[in-house]
Amino acid sequence: MSRRKITVALSGQPNCGKSTIFNAITGATARVGNYPGITVERMEGYYRKDDYRINFIDLPGTYSLTSYSVEEIVARDVILNEKPDVVVCMLDAVALERSLYLVVQLLEIGVPVVVGLNMMDDAKRKGIQINSELLSKLLQVPVIECIARRGIGKKEIIKAVIEVFEKRKSKDEQKHPFYISYGSDLNPVLEEMTELIVKNEFLSNLYPARWLAIKYMEEDENILKQGEKKGGIHQELINFVKTVEKHTEKTLNTYPEAIIADYRYGYIQSLLKEGVISREYSFKRGLSEKIDKVLTQRLFGPIIMVVVLYLLFWLTFTVGAYPQNWMQNGFDYLGYLGNSFISNDMLRSLVVSGIIDGVGAVLSFAPLILIMFAMLCFLEDLGYMARVAYMLDKVFKMFGLHGASVMPFIISGGIPGGCAVPGVMAGRTLRSPKERLATVLTAPFMVCGAKTTVFLMLAEIFFPGNETNVMLLLTIASWIIALLVAKVLRSTIIRGAPTPFLMELPPYRLPTLIGIMTHTWDRVWQFVKKAGTVIFAISIVMWCLITFPQLPQTKIDEFNTQKEVVKKQVVDSGVKDKAEVIAQKISSLENKQQEAALRHSYGGRMGIWFEHFTKYTGFPWQANIALIGGFAAKEVILSTLSTAYSLGDSGAEETVGNSNEQSSTQNLLGRRLLASPAWTLPAVTSFLLFVLLYSPCLVTVVAMAKESSWGWALFGTFGALIMTYVLCVIVYQIMSLFA
Repeated sequence: MSRRKITVALSGQPNCGKSTIFNAITGATARVGNYPGITVERMEGYYRKDDYRINFIDLPGTYSLTSYSVEEIVARDVILNEKPDVVVCMLDAVALERSLYLVVQLLEIGVPVVVGLNMMDDAKRKGIQINSELLSKLLQVPVIECIARRGIGKKEIIKAVIEVFEKRKSKDEQKHPFYISYGSDLNPVLEEMTELIVKNEFLSNLYPARWLAIKYMEEDENILKQGEKKGGIHQELINFVKTVEKHTEKTLNTYPEAIIADYRYGYIQSLLKEGVISREYSFKRGLSEKIDKVLTQRLFGPIIMVVVLYLLFWLTFTVGAYPQNWMQNGFDYLGYLGNSFISNDMLRSLVVSGIIDGVGAVLSFAPLILIMFAMLCFLEDLGYMARVAYMLDKVFKMFGLHGASVMPFIISGGIPGGCAVPGVMAGRTLRSPKERLATVLTAPFMVCGAKTTVFLMLAEIFFPGNETNVMLLLTIASWIIALLVAKVLRSTIIRGAPTPFLMELPPYRLPTLIGIMTHTWDRVWQFVKKAGTVIFAISIVMWCLITFPQLPQTKIDEFNTQKEVVKKQVVDSGVKDKAEVIAQKISSLENKQQEAALRHSYGGRMGIWFEHFTKYTGFPWQANIALIGGFAAKEVILSTLSTAYSLGDSGAEETVGNSNEQSSTQNLLGRRLLASPAWTLPAVTSFLLFVLLYSPCLVTVVAMAKESSWGWALFGTFGALIMTYVLCVIVYQIMSLFA
C-alpha cells in the first residue's frame, strides 16, 4: 500500500529546540548531507503514521529570512523553491516576542505553518503564562505546546501537520493572504509595486508578489541580484525604493527596512497585548541571569572560562588515554600479524609500515575526538559556549574577527588536542562571509592533536623537564600569531566592517543524552570517514616516496661486501664476544645502507633539494622529508623523521605489540637527534615554530576549500608556508647570533 507523502520544513531560531524535536520525531531515520554547492548541513529524516510518510527537513537555525547569512538564504530557498507542504516553526516560549518575528515572515510568504511553542516548562518556572489557544486563533495557525527534550508535543505536531496538509489539499479551503500594514509612508508604494509585479509577471512564478515588493523595499541582496538578471521592471522597482528612501529619511529620519521591522514587532506586540501572555513574577530574575552575573563578569568570567576549557581538555586526554591505548595496541597487534603472516618483504613493508602504522596513528585519536566533542556538545547545548563567544567578542573584534570565531579556534586546538578539520567547518556559524573567511584561514594555526603529538615528543627529547612550559609557549604563540594574521588580512585583502555581535544568550538548559549522542556521533563519523580514508592514501604515498627507487644492485653488493669484510676482520682480530661485535658493526652498516637508500629515494632527493632553502632555517635534509610528509598529515612527521634517521624499519619490527619497547625506540630516536650537530637550540626552536605554523594538513586544506574556495584554500596554504619560512629564518638567524 502506497503512503501519502508530506514534506515538512522544520524552522526556528538558534537554541529554540528545533533539532531536539527533529531528533525526537525522526530518530534513527535521520541522515546528514550538504545542500548542493554549499557547506551548510542538511538534516533529513522521516516519520510514518497511518497512511502517511512525513519527510522532515531540519532547516539551519536562523533569526529571520533575510539574506544576511548563508543559513538565512538556505532556509528561505528551501521554503520558496522546494515548496514544502507544511512549515513547522519552533518558538522559545521564554522569548516569545523575539521568536514570533520568524513566524510573521513565514506567514508573509504564504506558506502553511504549524507553530511549536517549545520550553513551556521553562516559561512556567519563570512565571510566564501563555494562552496558546488564543495565539492560535489570532494567527489562524495551529499552536502546539511542547517540551522537546522530553518528547512532549511531538505527537500533537504530527497530528497538526496532517490536518493542515489535508486542509490545504481540500478544494473548499480558501487561502487568506497574511497582511501587515507598514504605515502610510510605505503601504501605497508597496501596493503600486505589487500591481506592477503582477501585471508584468515579474518573478511571480517564484515568489508572492507583495512579499517580493517588501524584499525590494528591504533591499534584500539576494532578491535584487535575481531581479537584475531578470531585467524588465527591475529598475522601476528600484526607483520606487529610492523615492521612498528619500522621503522617509527626510520626514522620519529613518529608512524603509527599519520601518518594516518596527511594524512587524508592533504587530507582534499587539498580539501579545490581546491576552496571549502574562507574567506572575514581573521582577523575578531568572536563574540564567543570576548565573550569567558570575560567569560573564568582566574579571571572573574569563578566568572561569579558561578553567572550564582546561578541564575539558584535561578530561579528554585523561579519560581518553585508556581507549586510545587500546586502539594503539590493536593496531600494534595488526602489525604483528602482518609481520608474522606476510612473507613477501615488499608487501609486508607496505601493509605494516605504510598502511597499518599510518592509518593507526590517526584513527587511534578517535577516542579523544569522541570525548572532546561529547563535552563540547554538552557545553554548547547547555548554553555555555555562547557565553564564551560573548566574552571574547571585544578582544576578537580588535583583530577583525567576530566573537563566534572563538569556537573554531578552540575546536582547532586553541587548547592543545583539537582538530583543524571540524574547527574550519565550525566557521560556517559566522554570519559575515569576510569574518568567516578570515577565521577559516587562521584557525589551522592552532595546536591540533597531531601537532601535540609531535611537540610532546620533541619537547621530551630537547627540553626534558620543561615539556609543559614548551607546550604553553607554543599554544600562546599560536593564538598571538593567528590573531595578528587575522588583523593583517582584515586590514588588507579581506577588508570590511565588523559584524555586530547580536548573539542571543540562551537560557541554561540541561542537555538530553540523545541530543549529545547524535551531535557527537555526526562529528566523530565525519572525522573518521574523512581523516581515515585520506590518511590511508597518504600513508601509501609516503611509503612509496621513501621506498622507491631502491638502491641499485651494485650499491647493495658494495654494502654486502663491506659486511663480509667486517665479519672476516672481527674473526681474524681475535677479540672476545665476536658475535656481539659483529652484530654492532653490521647494524651500523645497515643504518648507513638505509640512509643511502633514503637519499636515493624520491623523498630523500626532495629533502636534499629543499635544503637549499631550509639551510637558512637550520633544518637538516632529513627534517625536510618529515615536513613534506607532515603536509599530508602532521602525525607523519614523527614516523618519517624516524625513518629518515634509519630507525624506521628495525624499530617497527621490534616495537610491535610492546609499548615499553616502543618508548625505548623513541629514546633511540632522541639519542640520534641529540647526537646530530645539526640540532642546535636555534634549529630546534625554528623547527618547532615551522611545524606549528606551516601549511595545514591535506585534509584541512580540503575542508578550507569546501568552506570557501580552492583559490582561498591554496592562498592560505602557500601564504602560511611563505610567512612561516620568513619568520623561521629570522628566528634562527637571530638566535644563532647569541648561541
